[in-house]
Amino acid sequence: MNILECFKDYLKQNLTKCKSYHPYFEEALNYMLLAGGKHFRAQLLLGVVNAVDKSKFNDAMAVAMALEMIHSYSLIHDDLPSMDNADFRRGIPTIHKKYDEVTAILVGDALNSDAFLRIANANLSDEIKVKCVRILAHNAGSAGMVLGQALDCFFEKTTLELDKLEFLHLRKTGALIAASLELGAIIAGLSDEKAKELYKIGLKIGLAFQIQDDLIDATATSEEAGKPVNHDEFKNSFVNLIGVERSKAYKEKIIAQISENLQNYDENLVNLISNLIEKYLKG
Repeated sequence: MNILECFKDYLKQNLTKCKSYHPYFEEALNYMLLAGGKHFRAQLLLGVVNAVDKSKFNDAMAVAMALEMIHSYSLIHDDLPSMDNADFRRGIPTIHKKYDEVTAILVGDALNSDAFLRIANANLSDEIKVKCVRILAHNAGSAGMVLGQALDCFFEKTTLELDKLEFLHLRKTGALIAASLELGAIIAGLSDEKAKELYKIGLKIGLAFQIQDDLIDATATSEEAGKPVNHDEFKNSFVNLIGVERSKAYKEKIIAQISENLQNYDENLVNLISNLIEKYLKG
């Protein structure tokens, strides 16, 4: 099995259990995790571990799962009526549409908390687990993803300058993608310095990922995207600010920078990132 298939298999075998007399809360906890998606962040984390130290691959699964739980919680809350008010995600009804808004809020809350429980229970040294918690909390919280979301919501109908738009998306999207590489590096036993270098590359991957997402919203059908498109009319997106063609050119410029930054890295690691870029960020 390839990395993605290995992770999907692990995910299905390690779903959250929450036995109670609630008619559907346990089902709702796993609903978005089972809905597919790219698992891009998990692939980055596991890919780094696989490239550097294959013996740590299985033990890294719990942290990859935690990362996906944080990402899923952010999507669930992002789709709420108070934010994007989206009806579909990954080709299926969003949680507040499938169940109700209260369930969506509480599922997001639970996934956020349970992600750190997964790391605490991982088969890793206490030192590595503490580093993983610190990295994930920093990049998911008020300094990273949540800050980006706060900026995105507050300035929704305000045109931001390019540097402010980059600041927003380096946090909303980039921080968690960058954390994926840093987490993988730490678990695999690379130095903190090397892990931080990969983090910086990850920020660029995150920015390119966001531009690609903006391009999909502007040019793809809802069926192709698996979610509503042409939904970013009032959002601070790269396409809204600089147009489709300039966004494509800017994305390619960032991808070229990433390739240049990877020149001195292990061939397996370079191939991993290059293949993921080709699969998810091209076109």
